[in-house]
Formats: sequence, C-alpha cells, structure tokens
Amino acid sequence: MSDRTTSAGAVDVPVHRSGFACFVGRPNAGKSTLTNALVGTKVAITSGRPQTTRHTVRGIVHRPDAQLVLVDTPGLHKPRTLLGQRLNDLVRSTWAEVDIIGFCLPADQKVGPGDRFIASELAEIRKTPKVAIVTKTDLVDKKTLAEQLIAVQKMAQDLGFEWAEIIPVSAVSGAQVGLVADLLADLLPEGPPLYPDGELTDEPEQIMAAELIREAALEGVRDELPHSLAVVIEEMIPREDRPAEKPLLDIHAYLYVERPSQKAIVIGAKGSRLKDVGTRARKQIEALLGTPVYLDLHVKVAKDWQRDPKQLRRLGF
Repeated sequence: MSDRTTSAGAVDVPVHRSGFACFVGRPNAGKSTLTNALVGTKVAITSGRPQTTRHTVRGIVHRPDAQLVLVDTPGLHKPRTLLGQRLNDLVRSTWAEVDIIGFCLPADQKVGPGDRFIASELAEIRKTPKVAIVTKTDLVDKKTLAEQLIAVQKMAQDLGFEWAEIIPVSAVSGAQVGLVADLLADLLPEGPPLYPDGELTDEPEQIMAAELIREAALEGVRDELPHSLAVVIEEMIPREDRPAEKPLLDIHAYLYVERPSQKAIVIGAKGSRLKDVGTRARKQIEALLGTPVYLDLHVKVAKDWQRDPKQLRRLGF
C-alpha cells in the first residue's frame, strides 16, 4: 500500500487506487478462469472450448488499498462471421477505455501468429500500461516456463514496446494470483472505489443466468457447437402466491442453434441431454442468485444466425 506524507509532518494518508483492467488474448488463453480466481467467485463462464465469452463481464476485486474492475473480453481472433467481427470490435473498443491491459498467453502453447497479431495491435496503444500474464503454469515444467517468459519478452522488443510487468500465474492452483492482483492494483490511477463494497460484478443477473445455461450446454459436445449456440432468457419472474420463506424463481429460456442436426445434439436421446443441461445450469443459477429456481428450457433453430444482422440484434449481439 502506498502512503502520502502531509506537509505538516509525518501523518500518512493511505492512497486508494481504482480503475479498469481488461484481459485480452487468443481464445481459450485462460482469461475467464483468471477473472474468476481474482474475484474469488464465478463471474465469467469458462469452458475448454475456445470462444465461449461473448459479453465483457466485469468482475470487481475489493482490497483495502484498491478496487480493481476486471473487464473480461472475448478472445481476439480472425473472424469468419459477422458475429466474429462484432466480437473483435468489442475487444478493441474495450482496450480504448481501460487503465491497464493484461495480455494472457498460455504457458503450454508456444507464442504463435495469433499472439503476435494481438501484440502488434497493442504496440499501437502508447499510453496504457500493458502487462503480459503467462497463464496455465501448472501445465508445464520450469524450463518450458522460462522459455515462454523469454519468448514473451522478445515479442514485445521486436514490436518496439515494453511490458510494464511479465507475470507467470496458475489460476487453477492459485499460484501467484495474489501477485497479479498486487501488480495490477499498483498500476491503477488514484481514486475512490467505483462500486459499492461487496458487489462482485455489474453484469445483469439475467445475462449471467443465460451464460450459465450456455456453459452447461457446451459441456462435452462436439467442436462445431460453441459458435452456434446462443441462449436468450425470455422471462425471469418470481412465482406468484408463494410464501415469503419458500420463494421460487421461474426462468424460461431458449437455446438457439443454427441447424436441425445441432438441435438434436443439444436435446439428446429422448431429451436426456437437455434434462442434464437443465439440472446443471439450475444448480449454478441457484448458487449465484441464492434462491430456488424452476428452469424451463426449449431449443430452437435460427438458421445461420451468426451471419444475419437482424438475428444477431435479436439475440443480443
């Protein structure tokens, strides 16, 4: 914690810092997992499938000396659809508004063309401090990690800029998560807290519930589905005529896919898969909202919605 000395003598006034940091990186670089580890609870959906984050989720880290607001962006990638272009635009507009940019690079994958593409874009941003965060260190040995740290340093040198910090971290084991928070907090501008104490995200509950349903639906399905799956909550209302001590929240949601074959995958044999998705999502939503939930799921086909501006708008993109 930094202190300020007044002109009258040795009275120390603690300095409070606050501001926004965003994590960028290729899809599946560990951005959402790191966001959740820093906040201490689940505010961003995680999945082994690339490109699962579609909204910039804000996770809020409260400390005595600082308030760090984390903006989790979709992975920057070469877009193949209108949705892909819009997600990339979202990343770039977020970069322009934050106080720190954290670039996540997995320790278990060599620095590649996708990383260099993102780094070359970051090189254009002069004033904002850029931190390289080497994630997933629990998956590699010390020699591989050392080589990755050197490669990350060299990438910035080749592009003519310097990292404010290079930090290895494992969000899964918790190694150095506290150090990431310390280093990011030190780079924030001085200022009062931006959010009330105890608030962990400013993401609306409806969006978070939809994301939890999507995460449950993505578990263990084929590669083509993540991009093609959208979840829209049509209604989220407390059940009427329930006693105060036994509330129940009714959630009616639609899962949209692009083709009838994908609808069959989501529903499963005799509806078994959709039932399983509903059970898993309901438990997560109940834990998030702290109230019992009745979850009603339906699957609809919206042909090629990722390429159709009208359908993208309707699905919230």
